[in-house]
Amino acid sequence: MKQLIYLTLLCITRVTGSYTQTNSHQYDINTVNTDLIFKYPDTTNNIFLRALRNEYKLSELTQNKSTDIDKVLSVLNWTHNQWKHNGSNEPSKSDALTILKEAKEGKTFRCVEYGIVLTSALQALNFKARVVGLKTADVETKKYGAGHVLAEVWMPQFDKWVLIDGQFNVMPILDNIPLNAVEFQQAISANKKYKLIDVNGEVSKLSAKMYTKFVFDYLYFIDARFDNRNDSADQRVVHEGKSTLMLVPLGVKNPTVFQVKYPMDNLFYTNSINDFYRKPN
Repeated sequence: MKQLIYLTLLCITRVTGSYTQTNSHQYDINTVNTDLIFKYPDTTNNIFLRALRNEYKLSELTQNKSTDIDKVLSVLNWTHNQWKHNGSNEPSKSDALTILKEAKEGKTFRCVEYGIVLTSALQALNFKARVVGLKTADVETKKYGAGHVLAEVWMPQFDKWVLIDGQFNVMPILDNIPLNAVEFQQAISANKKYKLIDVNGEVSKLSAKMYTKFVFDYLYFIDARFDNRNDSADQRVVHEGKSTLMLVPLGVKNPTVFQVKYPMDNLFYTNSINDFYRKPN
């Protein structure tokens, strides 16, 4: 639980008054740390994911979908509609089955829980997926609202990681290619003609504008756990004792505190795009 504390605090929906388009963040595009290991669940033999898939009939969401993008959008839409967002409530346990059970009972949850359920539902359908934390540039000094949580999924159709936001039910695309978090930030900064889509196609211009205003400040520090398995009995994968990889722009100080008083002592830092967006095994 400790490794998720800084992700789960005060993840509140808000729309900033405006955002400033700046030059895209700069990253190391050459270095690869081959010592970093990422783990994803064995969907065939994972009891937890099998229970999730069967109890919620997840296979029906994708059975008539021929492309990865249509399959992912269907799961994204399903996740979004399981409860109404509430920035304060937490589940009794931070796993998809518990969250969905308590949502059935009428409970509502944060962005964190959308990220967890979306990730597990995609994993149950044999996608490699991970919960992703976004942090503002002033994450250390901002007293609240310094983080947002969503997911990224590996799409074999495009041979790349793709950002998906369960709370807002959107996926960014540019020239019909879905974007990861870094690519989305770059597209916004460069004022490119990206689109936000859901299961029904492109969202309205107003919805896209509001989401962009909301998410832009968060697309600064980006992190994901090394071990993306669920209830595995195996020892959890860490690197140098750290559970989570954070991508930091070049020339920027590594943040160590979340919202003034919560230590982020579980992070291993990298400036390398190749490290963070490695193709999963």
